[in-house]
Amino acid sequence: MNKTKVAIIGGGTGSSVVISGLKKFIDLDLSILVNMTDDGGSNKVVRDDFGMLPLSDVRKSILALVDESKHELLREIFTYRFAKSEGLAGHTLGNLIMMALTDSTGSELLTIEKLCQLFEIQHKVIPVTSRIASLNAIYADGTSSNSEHEIDEKDTTSRITKLTLKPNVSASKEALEAIEQSEYILLGPGDLYTTTIAALAVKGMKKAISNSNAKVILVSNLFSKKGQTKGLELSDFVNEIEKYIGKRLFKVIHNDSIVPRSLRKRYEDVGEHMIENDMLEDHRVELKDVASTKMVIKSKGDKLRRSLFRHDSDKLAVVLYSIFKGVLK
Repeated sequence: MNKTKVAIIGGGTGSSVVISGLKKFIDLDLSILVNMTDDGGSNKVVRDDFGMLPLSDVRKSILALVDESKHELLREIFTYRFAKSEGLAGHTLGNLIMMALTDSTGSELLTIEKLCQLFEIQHKVIPVTSRIASLNAIYADGTSSNSEHEIDEKDTTSRITKLTLKPNVSASKEALEAIEQSEYILLGPGDLYTTTIAALAVKGMKKAISNSNAKVILVSNLFSKKGQTKGLELSDFVNEIEKYIGKRLFKVIHNDSIVPRSLRKRYEDVGEHMIENDMLEDHRVELKDVASTKMVIKSKGDKLRRSLFRHDSDKLAVVLYSIFKGVLK
């Protein structure tokens, strides 16, 4: 069977939603290229105390690919999050297992390979870079932030004008090969700068994407993110992404379902807003109902702020698959 090769760039919850839906199509060959700059929560310990690459987004991507009917118990074990103990609170058991495997094998890549074998995963999960790096954001007012955590916590209305990695690490050979071989590249949903562009800003990524024959698709976010995209509309997201990939987007998927006023207010109360479509005449924008009707409930012990309103895996997968197969041109 000739499979359509798709590279999914980003990581975290947004990419997991995309992966969970697309894995059900057996004629797709997925490569998940995971951002490696997360330095908050348990990843701070992984990076600072153990000198390892942040593993949380890798774990999420692997678990999103798992066939739950075969490995339900293993998946539950890997998602379990400790709620007590000063040393363990906030950590998932999956992260601790991955840390132990990496410590024993000496390689994050070998750990990923072994876990994919354990879960019988045929698709690929690839760190965008094999080196630890931090984000550096420059704002229009001349200020800067020097980590993902600082970007998320910065209370400013000034826009980010440039995002770089320090040190200026290079993309992994495996990531560049996946891009070169892909027919489609998926970006988003996810935090614009600290997830999506954090992966695109790795040295070599822009050149690889701009030189590839792959068609690039953006799944737009549902709401803005305080400290990153306050006041931005859909065209702002598109312009920023195109700046970092060096080519024109092929499609932009934007949710057009009705969002309850009560939910919008909960976002507005913390300074965030729904992303509005200001590209009404642009034929690349596909307006579809791709939002979930389920409210997100955080797991016990999860200290990080999470999105309440997310994309629906199955709805989004159907739209993306129709693009891959030429139904939406």
